[in-house]
Amino acid sequence: MNLRNTARLSLLALLLIDLFVSCAFAADDSVGLGKVASNVTSQLGAMANLMVYVAYVAGVGFALAGILQFKAHKDNPQQTPLSKAVVLIIVSACLLFLPSVMTAAGGSIFGTSATGGGATFSGTVTAG
Repeated sequence: MNLRNTARLSLLALLLIDLFVSCAFAADDSVGLGKVASNVTSQLGAMANLMVYVAYVAGVGFALAGILQFKAHKDNPQQTPLSKAVVLIIVSACLLFLPSVMTAAGGSIFGTSATGGGATFSGTVTAG
């Protein structure tokens, strides 16, 4: 047997061992599709909060970058176009208002105090 066939056989053996081990874990009744779905659903509120925090941090970052681009345009208008600074400021504004838009959209879709997907839509996005 050459080295190539030996590598293929060892890979096949590893895949079979992995299959048997995963079947053994799948036989456990405490872990199932319902449990996985329940865990994912319980984490959606945390994901909504993470999106809010990332939007705020990215919005502030884009605002600072936009201000720096305005200064670069003032220093050398031929090198730095004004449109780049304006676009960065617009993106910053969109990111900073994203949590408010999420709250308003959630209130419109799910009602004023309804919860959807683990996030509470009543004024702010919080874990529910």
